[in-house]
Amino acid sequence: MERDMEEGGDVKLDRWGYQVKTSSDACISAINAYYHQVLTYGRRRSVIIEAPNHDGRCVLGNILAVHFLCSSDPSRAHLYLQAAKDRLEQATSYEKAVFAAVHSLICKERDDDLAFELHSELLQDFPRDLSSLKRAQVLCFYMGRPDLSLDLVLKVLPENQEEDYIYGMLAFPLLELGRIEEAEEAAKRGLEINEKDPWSQHNLCHVLQYGCRYKEAVEFMEKSSSSWGSLSSFMYTHNWWHVALCYLEGHAPIGKVIDVYDQCIWKELERDDSVCAEVYLNALGLLLRVYVRGLIPIFEDNLKILAARLTDQTTWYLEWHLDVLTLWALAYTKEFAKAEDLLQGLKNRFSKMSKKKQQAMQRVMLLAQGLYEYGRGNDKVASELLGPEFDANHCKILGASDEQLDVFNEVLFSALLNSGQVLEAIEAIQRRVKTKEGDPFLWRLLERGYSMAGREEAIIVGRKAGALETAHFY
Repeated sequence: MERDMEEGGDVKLDRWGYQVKTSSDACISAINAYYHQVLTYGRRRSVIIEAPNHDGRCVLGNILAVHFLCSSDPSRAHLYLQAAKDRLEQATSYEKAVFAAVHSLICKERDDDLAFELHSELLQDFPRDLSSLKRAQVLCFYMGRPDLSLDLVLKVLPENQEEDYIYGMLAFPLLELGRIEEAEEAAKRGLEINEKDPWSQHNLCHVLQYGCRYKEAVEFMEKSSSSWGSLSSFMYTHNWWHVALCYLEGHAPIGKVIDVYDQCIWKELERDDSVCAEVYLNALGLLLRVYVRGLIPIFEDNLKILAARLTDQTTWYLEWHLDVLTLWALAYTKEFAKAEDLLQGLKNRFSKMSKKKQQAMQRVMLLAQGLYEYGRGNDKVASELLGPEFDANHCKILGASDEQLDVFNEVLFSALLNSGQVLEAIEAIQRRVKTKEGDPFLWRLLERGYSMAGREEAIIVGRKAGALETAHFY
């Protein structure tokens, strides 16, 4: 640092204490503000554009702006990328490492394994950079590799024992690996440091949901909700999605679910800076849950309004998770031509993937086709595409958490029962019940299967379901 200061006097330290080549205090302030937005799931990540506006030669400011723009306004990204490349030789070692890691995510020849390695090397050398840790964990999420995500956070944890946000980042991969008690401990530690940490709040809710502690989860999240006003469209509506899901799974009056959907999910679209696709993802995730429970007539108008918006192709191909949910919604609302266009587009994208990527995405492609058929009412075809041994957790590469994926297990159970494949349905539901014994809906499905098979256990299972349905909100 001293040598750099002597040579140009234009090196400053960012939030992590790492060197950035700039003479602008305003540039560093914008970079630090961006870090805060990333770690808090804020809705003002666009603040990073201010960094190169204050110092167009700052490599770090430019490359972070590129990463932001690639998902929000790709047409502008190349200008900032070129600016970063032009000054790369003069950049600090930290900036060069960030540049290499970010560039690996945005280049045409993107290789996720290489991107992971570059982020791992970056964090090895600069372990206090929690913004890069978050970016790397998002990469791992879309790779379907919570094990790698956990490895990264454990690598940097010794340097960040008392840091804000680190324990939320520890909790999530623990959740995805089924290490629930450790995840709960990490989330609570994060909240001890900062009770308004949205990721720790979110992860503790996951823990409570996993344990079917629905009322406790709702009370905790509603109490925390006063701190959510500055969250991104995704995080804001996703947290409320969790609340709605707890009401639904805990068998609360359906009016509770309706209120959350109308006032806390759909209403987000009224904000000037809302991101529609992020809202649609959580709205669809809730409505599909409602549908498999036979309650969609109550939400019929909501689904039609949403499906009409989904015919706008600007929300297609942004997220595989959103696309497969969109296929179901379009098919169910009889927008068959649009659904077929979307499905064909996904097949085209799949065909252009490397063999390695195709192998990883094969189950997701079958899921997409299965959701399309399920929406059309072709339950037998849908169940055949998924297969009786289907486990949604094998579709993590879709870019969804275990809780988000679980609805696809419910789709299989529903399709098997609807198409009269009773024995296969019973076996599949029994396997799932063992992992989530407190879920009333699973017991209702099992009761239905037993009744269709003429088995006497249906009465006992029905009583079990009834007891669970009244255990939380009554």
